Amino acid sequence: MTAQRLARRRALRAGFAAAAGVAALRAPALAQPAASGPRVIQMVAHRFAYEPPVIALKAGERVVVEIRSLDFVHGMNIPALKMRFDLVPGRITKVELQPTQSGEIEFVCDNFCGDGHEQMHGKFVVSA
Repeated sequence: MTAQRLARRRALRAGFAAAAGVAALRAPALAQPAASGPRVIQMVAHRFAYEPPVIALKAGERVVVEIRSLDFVHGMNIPALKMRFDLVPGRITKVELQPTQSGEIEFVCDNFCGDGHEQMHGKFVVSA
């Protein structure tokens, strides 16, 4: 091996070592845990049901319910919380909740979606 080639190899190794050292310096910042956010719950609305129809929550827990409609512009009405949303097919509707006390919070579809519409309801069951 020529002296020139040997010098190139050493330079490459030094470059790789320097790059690895920079990555190691940055690693602790990347390895820190992310800030704790709300729990995300997936839900689907379709004729004539919400799935899941019952969702368990804990009092004081922050949650985001992400709801997709599969077939129709359903309405989600949560009377106890004075909240109402249109659930448009192809879009995810996000509902942020943080119940403060135990109990049941009912929700219903309030856009008539055909025979069976009356059975389209569900609830959040909040435990202490």
